[in-house]
Amino acid sequence: MTEVFDGNIVAELKTMISESVDFRNESSDQQIEELITKIVLDKSKNLYLSVHEKRALIKIIFNDMRRLGVLQPLIDDEEITEIMVNGTKRIFVERAGSISETDIQVESEEKLDDMIQGIVSKVNRTVNETSPLVDARLPDGSRVSVILPPISLSGPIMSIRKFPAHPLELSELVDKNTLSAEAADVLSKMVKARYNIFICGGTGSGKTTFLNALAAEIAQDERVVTIEDSAELNLEKIKNVVSTETRSANSQGKGDINTRDLIKMSLRLRPDRIIVGEVRGAEALDMLQAMNTGHAGSFSTGHANSASDMLRRLETMALIGASLPLTAIRHQISSALDIIVHLARLRDKSRRVIEISELLNLKEGEIELNPLFIFRENDESVEGSLCGELSRTENRVINTLKFKMAGIRVPL
Repeated sequence: MTEVFDGNIVAELKTMISESVDFRNESSDQQIEELITKIVLDKSKNLYLSVHEKRALIKIIFNDMRRLGVLQPLIDDEEITEIMVNGTKRIFVERAGSISETDIQVESEEKLDDMIQGIVSKVNRTVNETSPLVDARLPDGSRVSVILPPISLSGPIMSIRKFPAHPLELSELVDKNTLSAEAADVLSKMVKARYNIFICGGTGSGKTTFLNALAAEIAQDERVVTIEDSAELNLEKIKNVVSTETRSANSQGKGDINTRDLIKMSLRLRPDRIIVGEVRGAEALDMLQAMNTGHAGSFSTGHANSASDMLRRLETMALIGASLPLTAIRHQISSALDIIVHLARLRDKSRRVIEISELLNLKEGEIELNPLFIFRENDESVEGSLCGELSRTENRVINTLKFKMAGIRVPL
């Protein structure tokens, strides 16, 4: 149960603490917490607070001054995977795939705006009425998306997508029924054999989590460059990692560094592999060209409803600003990408791999897909519950050269 304290008491204590420390200096969280504890204990002599209430008051003030205030308990709750702030009065959370409303409220729009400004300023980003959209991240890697008025009609909007402190591995995704043990083994061998893999799916389908799991199969002696809008990947097992993220233009319209710039720059850093967190536009062509120029074993993700839909979207994105015929773009895609993995969030809220397909050459002008694994629902499914598994098809891998060059027995 959350303790409720008189707002005047909290404000008075915060004023006393602010007057006792110069926040322009780099004071550690521990130093600030010790100061808060001392002042609260001195003040509480006349308030008749229990030990439990004193601890709660210290935590409230510390969270308010150094973290995200009333939202901090939601951040600390490991069961919560997403926090959705719809203005000051409506705050929702996602647990185990289900969304529910909380009884937490932010005291004012000014306070919520202060939280938002504190988050974006720490990653050198700006959000205001002139530039009301921004993506940022928390120190723990959680993804933050913000929309401010006048674009938002219901006050400041913020979504916080949380990620596990330690990225899941393929074996753990098998335990969660995201994919089968056989499929995990095949993908692991494909990563080691340096197949280029593209992960697609809808919002919240688990693309970033799956990308992290695949990256955990990369050998530790390889050099990896990651390119993201907001850094989310956690490649803790790889020592030689260069993590980069894009930067928006400043108020004068200068300083913009986009994904295309970072892809071109990454080629000068001698990467063994390049990981592009997500492609959304013209950078798709640069990614494909990088995969075609000696950077085998690279990964990327994109939004799509199926593997074939992802191919159409890649074609459209690569054509943006490119004076190339569609046939040439399709040849680029088929020669750059080896495997497409499609994930989906199903009606029972579970996140599953729906399809793993190999890309083949063009057939009658279209890229041919060779499905290797397909998710099949069985007759045991009932309303609200889904039963099924990712099953092997009868198709075999056609392009086996990378397996042979890596000395890996073809698993399919």
